[in-house]
Amino acid sequence: MSGEHTAGAAPKVYDLYREGCRRLEDGDPAAAIVPLEQAVALEPEKASLREALARACFATSRIRRARREFEQALLLDPSNAYAHYGLGRAFEREGRLTLAGKHFKLASALAPRPLYQRAAERIARRISG
Repeated sequence: MSGEHTAGAAPKVYDLYREGCRRLEDGDPAAAIVPLEQAVALEPEKASLREALARACFATSRIRRARREFEQALLLDPSNAYAHYGLGRAFEREGRLTLAGKHFKLASALAPRPLYQRAAERIARRISG
């Protein structure tokens, strides 16, 4: 019977995830949080769900919550470059520049995107004075 529950939950989780992502894309991160929290509650071991929830939390200035969700996403998928970048941004907002720089560098190493590289350089300049 639990297999039936899991199979039935998959479409619901995906629908919740898509709804949350749509709301993020539409510029309404506060409205994105509810469906994304519901999706995470159903599938807490999905890094993509944690990352999307973290993005919504960050965009609504829930920095500590965003940090925790990015950390969970990275526990589930350590090679998630965007989660490293997001965690770096959360640490930067908390004033924890050394940790921010570490995660920006990891993001850049995993996916050498200009956004990640600029963030790593910005933190390096701030740390060096």
